[in-house]
Amino acid sequence: MKKISFLLPLLLCALLIQAQDDNADSPFVFQTFKSTRIVNMHSTETLPKNVLDIRIAHKFGDAAGDNGGWSNFFGLENAADVSIGAEYGITNDITIGLARVKGSQGLFQNLAGTAKYRFLKQKKEGGSPLTMTFVGLASFSTQKKVDNPEAIQFFDKFAHRLAYSGQVIIARKFGERFSMQVSPGYVHRNIVFPGDSNGIFYVAAGARLQISKVFGIIADANIPFSDIRTRDNNYYPAIGVGIEMETGGHIFQVNFTNATGLLETDYIPYTRSSWAEGQFRISFGISRHFNL
Repeated sequence: MKKISFLLPLLLCALLIQAQDDNADSPFVFQTFKSTRIVNMHSTETLPKNVLDIRIAHKFGDAAGDNGGWSNFFGLENAADVSIGAEYGITNDITIGLARVKGSQGLFQNLAGTAKYRFLKQKKEGGSPLTMTFVGLASFSTQKKVDNPEAIQFFDKFAHRLAYSGQVIIARKFGERFSMQVSPGYVHRNIVFPGDSNGIFYVAAGARLQISKVFGIIADANIPFSDIRTRDNNYYPAIGVGIEMETGGHIFQVNFTNATGLLETDYIPYTRSSWAEGQFRISFGISRHFNL
């Protein structure tokens, strides 16, 4: 219960971005979130039909603490994780994507495929008060096999290169300025370090608050439920806060987070950085839409 209660002050303080006016001709709420991502987690948003979204994301090294500061220009000289990929709207409610992701811990050099299906939409009046979206992820490590049989990169089986994540996102837009979502999820890795469990359940929450026509503040938290993932074992929830800017066809996000990984299969099981010890980092995401 302490972990769940931790989300409440986060959500109350989670400030987020400008939402465009709802389409007057549609009975459904428009743009609960500005982007398909918040800080670390997916948002409930899918791409419009026939829209291609080119995405670049980057997480740097520790900004402060023992490994940060001026010596590495507050983390900007180190790359914790990098992703370059594209997503495409099959329909207004179905989005698929493919990305190359460096990885920060566990498996590296990943090809990651995603699929999103928005199966329920919030209505302006009457009908559903919520939007619900399913997100599935499968990642495949192209990392070279090592000779050490005790390393997870030994890849004794082909399946050991694979990891998966699935979550259901439940969101609501409150007026024109504030949106919030919660998401139960599950991560499964086919190979793990000794003593770890292959499957991990987690709960995530995110929010956004409109500040101006183009600026907003975003925040999210991702909390795994695992016996070994405690502060005593140097595991921490992945927590992030940032700003979001819309400039024409671009959506630009600048964030601070203690998570080093970009994929759920990375930052859910492997976040071992503490905000309290200055082990947070600058991250950014750039999204550019093309109508095909």
